[in-house]
Amino acid sequence: MDSLALVITLFLAASLFGFLYQRSRGQIKTVANSSQQSVASRIDAELGDRATLLQFSSAFCTPCRATRTLLSQVITEYPGIKHVEIDAESNLDLVRELNVKSTPTTLVLNSDGIEISRAVGAPRKSDVIATLNAIR
Repeated sequence: MDSLALVITLFLAASLFGFLYQRSRGQIKTVANSSQQSVASRIDAELGDRATLLQFSSAFCTPCRATRTLLSQVITEYPGIKHVEIDAESNLDLVRELNVKSTPTTLVLNSDGIEISRAVGAPRKSDVIATLNAIR
């Protein structure tokens, strides 16, 4: 009977962890300790006039394709926003420098190229739009 209680406890703990982990994926979080250094000089792309959505992807990442589609839709609806996609596997130094832990990771850069927020995982469209609306 003790082993059954242990198995049930472990199952519940693992389920709770999995639920909380999945719930946190894709949330756009404001960067609290931003270095205030421009990311623009580290990427080979032109920034948007209002903001840039900088997406780190990998070749076989299904959520990366969904994120690419979502961000491409958003930039057509909002002028001055640019979407830049970077292959994480080909740019490992930049991935390490910007502390990208998994793909997809999307950095929201202001017009100066400074990271103001990021989403780890596929973001929700409503969250991306709310973040862009907050940028002046």
